Amino acid sequence: MSVESSAQGIWRRFQNSPSHWVKLGIFEKIWAQLLTEWDELEQVQWDWQAADGWLGKARMGGDKIGPNPTDRAKNGTKKSLLTDGAGGPLSIVIAPANVNDHRLLEETLNSIVVERPKTTRAKTQHLCLDKGYDNEASRETVKEHQYKDHIRRIGEEKLDQQGEKKHPARRYVVERTLAWLSKCRGLLIRYEKKSENYLAQLQFACALLWYRRLLRAESAIP
Repeated sequence: MSVESSAQGIWRRFQNSPSHWVKLGIFEKIWAQLLTEWDELEQVQWDWQAADGWLGKARMGGDKIGPNPTDRAKNGTKKSLLTDGAGGPLSIVIAPANVNDHRLLEETLNSIVVERPKTTRAKTQHLCLDKGYDNEASRETVKEHQYKDHIRRIGEEKLDQQGEKKHPARRYVVERTLAWLSKCRGLLIRYEKKSENYLAQLQFACALLWYRRLLRAESAIP
């Protein structure tokens, strides 16, 4: 069998037979297994987490698309990502592009692919969010999930310029992970009409990030 025909067979199975891979949750299970292995090494930084949204084009249409407010209302999809303190992906969900970030926060926190450690007084878990989450609904969601919130307040940039001391920002880790995922053209631009197939691709990419961490850790062992 040629490389081309083999690749086409894989694509057809993924695209036309979702019950084999996507509906069985294979890609999420791979992600969860790799994250579990990293967690067993006590390398998942649960203490500080961060979430953010990411907009992208949806060239082929499909479900879970909506007018992208940053792209002249063309069809797009929003991804909401949660990472640990080092930028390792913990969960990801998708929605139409016109859904506000804070409306996806509850689903994002509920979609962590492994069991999240319980918080205690001695082991507080912090959640960093940008000013798109500066509202009462987001603060209530964060509280319900037993996080200590670090939400960038609207207008806080001006306060910083006046020299007022603020908590150190740790949102950059999720922004960096979104930038890594954006290097994959098939993730930056959604070509899949079926949202479950597109989500599976995102889950597989998140799994790859943890796999590469494991490889680096193993190679560092003398």
